[in-house]
Amino acid sequence: MSISGRDVTLIIGKEDQGKRLDLFLVEHLPRTSRSQIQRYIREGYILLNAAQTKGGARVKEGDLVRGSIPAPRAWEVLPEDLPIRFLYEDEYLAVVDKPPGMVVHPAGRVMSGTLVNALLFRCRDLQGVGGVLRPGIVHRLDKGTSGVMVVAKNDLAHEALVRQFEMREVRKLYLALVYGWVQGQEGMITSPVGRHRRDRKRFSVHTRTPKEALTYWWVKERFADVTFLQVRPKTGRTHQIRVHLGAIGHPLVGDPTYAKKKRLSLIKDSSLRERIRALRRQALHAHLIGFRHPATGRSMEFTSPLPEDMEGLLEALRDKRV
Repeated sequence: MSISGRDVTLIIGKEDQGKRLDLFLVEHLPRTSRSQIQRYIREGYILLNAAQTKGGARVKEGDLVRGSIPAPRAWEVLPEDLPIRFLYEDEYLAVVDKPPGMVVHPAGRVMSGTLVNALLFRCRDLQGVGGVLRPGIVHRLDKGTSGVMVVAKNDLAHEALVRQFEMREVRKLYLALVYGWVQGQEGMITSPVGRHRRDRKRFSVHTRTPKEALTYWWVKERFADVTFLQVRPKTGRTHQIRVHLGAIGHPLVGDPTYAKKKRLSLIKDSSLRERIRALRRQALHAHLIGFRHPATGRSMEFTSPLPEDMEGLLEALRDKRV
């Protein structure tokens, strides 16, 4: 067996007789996912007995597997030195604390100032995802939402983390400030969520394309015009928390999309209204994320404290109550 740099030379032994080629290579190429290996075989980068074949081909004792794994292609997105706090980092993944106001992924006219630009600058050991030298965005937070995120550095980590999200095994906990006095101490919202019937940029519980959505909430503190909630989304629909809380009559404080402007005008205290205006985003923070490490299987959990803008608003609410 020889694996030098990105060149591979392997001879099938008796113990591997009858195995699928792709599964055999998964065992011998560390940090390489099965789908990645299947792509290498399909595109002719890895050959069996000097011939192109399929990932499902059965190998025999004495067969020769040779190939040259391609380096990930360069990406048009440029690295940028942006202020991002890293909570954890290893060769497989990074956990970051996204500030409010930062877009996660470049798209359309927004090609700079994003979390991805920052990751490209900071993570110099990226192995690429899907054959491109880029970080693997496993999940997203809206531009206005702050908090903790996990990002994959290679295909193996990306696939494993995506699978955990799809199986709803990832633990997520948010902190939110919503308008109004929320009745009860805890609750569950089960309304399906989908595209708004008329506005394609928005989502709604009144939709022609409903998808299952489940959100749990608990009251942490109550104030005269605002309630401080702890929120756990069981599913991961786009804008799910924002849509669900709005649907029960308690939209997020400062939400420019799902809170009507008159909600702010109903707050009698002028200084509090100004504080909310100064927030310039929805008062939603991804406080905790928990998952299994994609390589070791070890349970991991990370938290992010409330950012200054939400903490300041919360302190102002407490001062008004005294």
